[in-house]
Amino acid sequence: MSCPEEILGEVLRRKGLTLSAAESCTGGRVADKITNVPGASDYFLGGAVTYSNDAKAALLGVKKESLISFGAVSEQVAKEMAIGCRKAFRSDIAVSTTGIAGPAGGTKEKPVGLVWFAVSDGKTTRAERKVFEGDRTQIKEKASLRAIDLVLNFIEGV
Repeated sequence: MSCPEEILGEVLRRKGLTLSAAESCTGGRVADKITNVPGASDYFLGGAVTYSNDAKAALLGVKKESLISFGAVSEQVAKEMAIGCRKAFRSDIAVSTTGIAGPAGGTKEKPVGLVWFAVSDGKTTRAERKVFEGDRTQIKEKASLRAIDLVLNFIEGV
């Protein structure tokens, strides 16, 4: 049985699509998983780990107003990250992750484990909010797997 990143690679290759990734809380794990598949250079153009707000703004074009108004862990910022990543890498599709991996940093409104995801193809940008259980490493791992699933679902129109 193939793992999600192998399935994603097969789908991207079959459809002739390219992908890029903008990551914050996952720290490069999405890109790592994708590039663990032999031949990923056929469809994966690159990624950016934009951990700081300054990096999100400078590298991905996230609006400072969005960071101030909504916070880095928000639907708005996740969407802007995906849109900016797609433009920066000139990929057909981009995925983004921004969240709170813990153990500190959570609030009642934004608990530890909260991750916002977005996937964009230039016409449509979809976001998802998910709260994961576990320690920092588990949250990062679960979030990176979910990001790959979201790209698959997006491509397949689910």
